[in-house]
Amino acid sequence: MNLPVAAQVYSVREEAAADFEKTMQKLADMGYDGVELAGLYGKSPEEIRASLEKAGLQAVSAHVPMAEFEEDLDKTVRTYKEIGCKYVAIPYLDKERWYGGSRYQNTLENIAKISEKCREAGMVLLYHNHNFEFEKTPEGGYQLDALYETIPAEKLQTELDLCWVKVGGADPVTYLKKYSGRCPLVHVKDFIRKDGEVVLVAVGDGEVGADAVVPAAVESGAKWLVIEQDTHTFGSPMENMEKSLKHVKTK
Repeated sequence: MNLPVAAQVYSVREEAAADFEKTMQKLADMGYDGVELAGLYGKSPEEIRASLEKAGLQAVSAHVPMAEFEEDLDKTVRTYKEIGCKYVAIPYLDKERWYGGSRYQNTLENIAKISEKCREAGMVLLYHNHNFEFEKTPEGGYQLDALYETIPAEKLQTELDLCWVKVGGADPVTYLKKYSGRCPLVHVKDFIRKDGEVVLVAVGDGEVGADAVVPAAVESGAKWLVIEQDTHTFGSPMENMEKSLKHVKTK
């Protein structure tokens, strides 16, 4: 596996909030090549960039809520450009903004505007899925596909979260092939089902694994893998992020 691997900082958010610079150094020491941000922990873009440069990590991407873009588009784009991000991803859309919601059409228009501002700044806009996007449209397709059919690839790329693809009822490898060339960042995340609930676990300990999805991501033209684990029922955040990285790098 020859792709660089980033850590989604949300996975270690409490550690990052307590000591951002120290946490970044620990991720670098584990062998991570970069990070994907999810918030700035009260720090300036310059401070974030300095901490990452000191640790030798690339600021690959950032998850930026739609509301943040809508509140001040110019400032938001400028912030992540100053940090050095190549990609910015909309991490989630609420019911009003999502397919069939009262603000869906407005959201599509706003995504086009955001994308243009990102392009002007040398960044690429992505959308990161959960599992609700795999509900069906009246035509019988997945709502996630409807989004990407409506907005062309040059305006919106995808950041497939393979855990939520599988939870949503689709096959991660099939989706990587489907969006080959349109998925520069791939979220590698794992889960088990316990008492009917989805429980997130370190990569390799659950249903997704890495044996099939990592080679498929490479073949699809992905530029980076991003390891994310939102919650840590088993083990500590740092332990799980190290375990996941070691597993992925053997594939």
